[in-house]
Amino acid sequence: MCGVVGIAGKSAVNQMLFDALTMLQHRGQDAAGIVTCHEGRLFLRKDVGMVRDVFHTRHMRALQGNYGIGHVRYPTAGTSSSAEAQPFYVNSPYGITLAHNGNLTNAEEIHDNLFKTDLRHMNTDSDSEVLLNVFAHELQKRGKLVPTSEDIFHAVTRVHERCKGGYAVVAMITGQGVVGFRDPNGIRPLIYGSRETENDMEYIIASESVAITALGFKVERDIEPGEAVFIDSEGNFFTKQCAAKPEYRPCIFEYVYFARPDAIIDGISVYKARLKMGEKLAHKILREWGDEHDIDVVIPIPDTSRTSALELANTLGVKFREGFMKNRYIGRTFIMPGQQLRKKSVRQKLNPVELEFQGKNVLLVDDSIVRGTTCNEIIQMARDSGAKKVFFASAAPMVKYPNVYGIDMPAKSELIASERSVEEIREIIGADRLIFQDLEDLKDAVRTKIVPNLREFDCSVFDGVYVAGGIDEAYLDQLQQKRNDGAKKGDKFIDVNIDAASVDLTGVREV
Repeated sequence: MCGVVGIAGKSAVNQMLFDALTMLQHRGQDAAGIVTCHEGRLFLRKDVGMVRDVFHTRHMRALQGNYGIGHVRYPTAGTSSSAEAQPFYVNSPYGITLAHNGNLTNAEEIHDNLFKTDLRHMNTDSDSEVLLNVFAHELQKRGKLVPTSEDIFHAVTRVHERCKGGYAVVAMITGQGVVGFRDPNGIRPLIYGSRETENDMEYIIASESVAITALGFKVERDIEPGEAVFIDSEGNFFTKQCAAKPEYRPCIFEYVYFARPDAIIDGISVYKARLKMGEKLAHKILREWGDEHDIDVVIPIPDTSRTSALELANTLGVKFREGFMKNRYIGRTFIMPGQQLRKKSVRQKLNPVELEFQGKNVLLVDDSIVRGTTCNEIIQMARDSGAKKVFFASAAPMVKYPNVYGIDMPAKSELIASERSVEEIREIIGADRLIFQDLEDLKDAVRTKIVPNLREFDCSVFDGVYVAGGIDEAYLDQLQQKRNDGAKKGDKFIDVNIDAASVDLTGVREV
């Protein structure tokens, strides 16, 4: 999962891009990058690390221009190196930079076609570079010295025809403007906003609404599945549906875990959705465990589950307490590579408040259970703090299947629920009782009457239905071999800025 932002401004956008990426930091903590455009020249800074660590004063001063795009990354495809930090750049045509959130499921096939048929060379294994070259090639085929909005929309149409998977993209065409588009199923989120200035309108495109409102922009609306928007160098705004058969199928895991609770995604409040998840789960507890559920206190596992846990406690009529204090300087353990690193980080990240556990039957609430390692550690922490019994509840259903659209759940063998029953999982994680949300209840929690055309979601990690198609057991087996935790041990972090000798950055000034 990554975060993207693009701004077409009337004044310098470097600080705005930095601030927007800071608001999207929860979506990726592996690498960050910004590229801006000034008088036909591009200025790029990207590296591994958090936003605050990648961009220093000297970098910010050098990022000149009123147009720019930015990206925060955590790796699902490729490796964890600065060479694969985004945005990516291609010189022809015009000079195009691109940042991408998601994953192409046919990237290898396209990679071969780009080399053999389109005569394009790529420097990394990133599917984002594949996507960039498809877009650039299709735009170059139009043969225009100055592309029109229709040329750009035609290129996006061809991207939709050639690329499969989930993707939300912002791109900048040097001297021409900023483009944003979304896959035909709307799996990955993308939204845009605007604001009036003394010098006319400014526009922003971002992964979440929080990056828009924090900068003082007004949220206009979500970019629809298959739709593209283009803001040219004069500030004119264009939009067009570029997919033949778009369907609304956003990733439901955005609402469960990834998005900030104050975000609005596809017209749905993440906060309200999580409240309803807690309410639905409480009703299931009452159905299955009865009124004599024996729960003394509900304690959330910070931070994502807090909203669901609060409403669950209210519905059950039991106490809600903060039993774990979170170290804000440890990243999200879900997106850390490797079981041992995740396990170690849990103890560094969470510290129990012992008085909330001593002699009590505690219900711990988490947003989901993926690999189960952190659950085991947390339950043991609760017991060590004096809990009499430890129950565990997941606000999401059992995660049984790999994700192929940009979430780091590639290996079925690493998913604790893939071939196990609830009772078997309970024994492994060491809980006295365990309960999961029902999938239909999760869907009902997210649905809203405000967005009547959004009735279904990508729930592939729960039901194994891959809405973009083209996924079979052979693909999943290949994915597991490439992207499981064992394979990731071979990844090496290259903690230096991008090497211009190894990547074509002609026309780009690194800062």
